[in-house]
Amino acid sequence: MRLHRRAQSKQQIACTRSFGRPVTDLEPLLEAVSTFASRAAEKLREQRSLAGQILVFAHTSAHRPGPRFSRSVVVPLRRPSADTRALVQAATAGMRHLYAPGYLLAKAGVMLLDLQADDVHQGELALEDEPQRDRSQLLTAMDTLNKRYGKGTVHVGSAGPARSPKAWGMRQERRTPRYTTRWDEMPVVRA
Repeated sequence: MRLHRRAQSKQQIACTRSFGRPVTDLEPLLEAVSTFASRAAEKLREQRSLAGQILVFAHTSAHRPGPRFSRSVVVPLRRPSADTRALVQAATAGMRHLYAPGYLLAKAGVMLLDLQADDVHQGELALEDEPQRDRSQLLTAMDTLNKRYGKGTVHVGSAGPARSPKAWGMRQERRTPRYTTRWDEMPVVRA
C-alpha cells in the first residue's frame, strides 16, 4: 500500500473571468491578469506546488458582432515558482505581448502549467539579493492577511486600487443576496 504525503494536487491551476463590459485598453487588462495571477498563486501555494510556465489569454465574445480576437501565449519562468511577484510579472509580460488595440475583449485569464511539488528544487547559482526564506515569509504573510481580511486585501500594485470597482469587473446586478454570510444584506422586517 502506497501512502501519499498530501492530497492529489491539481495538474493545472486557472483563474479566468468574463468581463462585465467589453475591455479595449491595455491597462484594465493588466489589472485583470495581475489579479488572476495573484489568486492562482495563492491556490498554488495552498497545494504546496510550483509552476514552471504561465499561459495568458484574451478573446472577444463569440456572440457579438465585430472583429474577432483570440490569442494566448505561454510564458516560461526562469525557475519554477509560487512567488506572486514572479507570476504577475510573467502574466503582465504575456498580456503586453498578445494585446492588440481595436478589439472589444470579453474574457481574459491565466493558467499555471508545468506544476511540481514545492519540495523539489533544481540547484543553480543564486544571484538574487533576497534569500528564499524571506520571500517565503512574505508570501505566507500575504496569504494569511488575505484569508483573514478577505481576498485582495494585500495585493500587488499592478492589480489596481483595492476595493474599487474595476472597469473589467463582472456585473452582479442579478446576484442572489448573501443573507447568510453578509450582515449588510440581511433583510430587515418592520412591524
